[in-house]
Amino acid sequence: MTTTELPIFNRADGPDKVTGTGRYAADISLTGMLAAKFKYAGIAHGKIVKIDTSAASAMPGVFAVLTADDVPDVRYSAVIADRRLFAKDVVRFEGEVVAAVAALTPELAQAAVDSIEVTYEELPAVNDIESALAEGSPLVHDQFDTYGVTDDTRMAANDAYVSTLSFGDAEAALKSADIVVSGRFVADASHAVPIEPRAVVAQWEGNKVTVWTSTQVPFDARNGICETLEMPANRVRVIVPHLGGGFGGKCGFHFEAHIAALAKAARRPVKLVFSRMEEFLAPDRRREGMVIDITTGLNSDGTIVARKAWIALDNGAYCSDSAFFPQMAAMHVLGPYKVPNTHVESHLVYTNHQPSGSVRAPTAPQGCWAVETHTDELANAVDMDPVEFRKLNCVGTGDAGAMGQVYEEIALQECIERAAAAAGYGQDLPENEAIGLAVGWWPSFPGASGSYIKLDGDGSGQIITGAQECGTGAVMTLPYLAAEQLGMQPEDFELVYQDTSAAPYDTGATGSQTLLNNGRAVQEAAIMIAGQLKDLAAEHLEASAGDIVLADGAASVAGSPDRNVTIAALAEIAGGGELLIGHGSGAPPDYPDNAVGATCLGDQGVAAWVGPQFMCHAARVRVDRDTGVARVLNVAAAHDNGTIINMTGATGQIEGGILMGIGQALTEGTQYSDSGKQLNAALLEYKLQTSADAPEISIEFVQINTPGAGPNGAKGLAEAPNVPTAAAVSCAIAKVIGEPVRQLPMTAERVWKTA
Repeated sequence: MTTTELPIFNRADGPDKVTGTGRYAADISLTGMLAAKFKYAGIAHGKIVKIDTSAASAMPGVFAVLTADDVPDVRYSAVIADRRLFAKDVVRFEGEVVAAVAALTPELAQAAVDSIEVTYEELPAVNDIESALAEGSPLVHDQFDTYGVTDDTRMAANDAYVSTLSFGDAEAALKSADIVVSGRFVADASHAVPIEPRAVVAQWEGNKVTVWTSTQVPFDARNGICETLEMPANRVRVIVPHLGGGFGGKCGFHFEAHIAALAKAARRPVKLVFSRMEEFLAPDRRREGMVIDITTGLNSDGTIVARKAWIALDNGAYCSDSAFFPQMAAMHVLGPYKVPNTHVESHLVYTNHQPSGSVRAPTAPQGCWAVETHTDELANAVDMDPVEFRKLNCVGTGDAGAMGQVYEEIALQECIERAAAAAGYGQDLPENEAIGLAVGWWPSFPGASGSYIKLDGDGSGQIITGAQECGTGAVMTLPYLAAEQLGMQPEDFELVYQDTSAAPYDTGATGSQTLLNNGRAVQEAAIMIAGQLKDLAAEHLEASAGDIVLADGAASVAGSPDRNVTIAALAEIAGGGELLIGHGSGAPPDYPDNAVGATCLGDQGVAAWVGPQFMCHAARVRVDRDTGVARVLNVAAAHDNGTIINMTGATGQIEGGILMGIGQALTEGTQYSDSGKQLNAALLEYKLQTSADAPEISIEFVQINTPGAGPNGAKGLAEAPNVPTAAAVSCAIAKVIGEPVRQLPMTAERVWKTA
């Protein structure tokens, strides 16, 4: 194990952000720019009988009005091509875009939108996940067979996607188990709620369009524009100014093509800025609601022998990246346990709700909350302490997990011990307080990424990367890695990023993969330049390139530090004829192929995990039995995220993830009317945690250099702290009131009713 840490340096984006001089997408101002507004469906489900835009088009100061008839008739989505830019024929959730307007001012654009008349034949709203699967349920999509889905992943009318994971013989093992425990858990949908509402600006120059947008995934946004507007990639440029957070809610392709189409029709630049309510209603990225049924078989000594589970996820009206989620949910309901016999069936279900998508650690907080609450019930069934039960059944180095994957060196067992010790687990507490402990896991996601590095004639450098910075500091950490290879300081490098026309491809700020993937690409590019510098220095110093050492801004001969030449001098020499340029693509590691004997239907490639992250959180909670109000007093977190490259950034991610997890545990949940409309789409009604709610947090990293993962043995990190926090809070509440709360969030009313 290692505690190696590179020195702290100032973030390149720090001064702009702390002084308020940094520009976000909403700050972009172009000559002649118009304001955009959308006409939303306003109902959850209905046939479009007529759209009348004549009044809007006739308004002075209105430059463009668009509907589905004004753009290419293209259906798109990541896996299931089930949606269009504008609703055509049918609307399927209240925030679906029916029309768009560009006008001189936001007020005039809104007036024009209000004048658009849409006549609907309302259809029954599909508002419940389980009812949607029942025979005879109204269909959210009645033309599913035309959406281009070719694999056998659908079992019923509103089943968008189905995954099953099986290992061993769960049925037989459950029949022979000494003890069988079942539980049912229901999690409400919730939102990412980044501090910055999204904004998009588009400007055409000839047949090329530049789009400034608040996205976590600029290349996905570009590709979405290309697909829906039928344009080649070299005519679309996407630039991301500073991004005010995302938490996954700004992943994927959203409204960039709408604004590009408006700008083309209006022949002027156009800007869209969402209100806070629009941010709740319209984007197709919110955390999915879930229903989870779990049955686990035990031997009398507490050893888990089998687990079966049935899961239903609220996909909402359209499938973005959510086809990936049933299998992810299944993995999290299995958990980081040794379970020799498993069978999980997981359904992604169409409803007339806002589409779900990749909000921080999708499906994991809900799945972990359910399985860890269930785990405490298992421990009680065999009269074992919950910590000892987990230590008995959780995977350790060399163990095989629930899908047969054999784990190389991992630190989950040590995480359990450290979190329990840091929380004071086992101490005497007041009657209304308890400490709950939960374990979790999350994969690292290897993917394509690229980077260039060049040194200028004065020895300073530039890192040109397609990686996206959404506030985590992951991109800001890349200069560490280049400096380490080149014997320079992180401050010696300028970052050029978040521009699809300047940098090579990157997946974007999604899946905690930026440092994991782009970090390898930066290292590879830096190593290429290091080789060039060593060759130049060897010639200049009359030595062998193999004897050249790069350190402290100079190249020297090993064992003879006085024989040296500065990197600046070498760069100047290179600038006279050749340039010091490096490139890297950081070829991602292969997924492990050691889940022998496992069977998967609807496999999205996550039944075995590269660089799996493990964590344990322990939460001390006080519960007022008279009101049901729960207060988290402190949280102890122990994490195995591989080698930590930037301790300050890593610590901040854990702290933020814990507070977000407490919100999901206690207050954050979307409420729907019977007609499928959101009832709390505003910050006054959707209750976030604030600084006043933040508990004391202690963090420990169990650092393991993980071969075949990220740079210097790093794994992903940003999503991991969001996984077990709600579960730890749940286990503590159950200890106080004597029963688990089986609906998430565990609001005061739900706690009070359970108690």
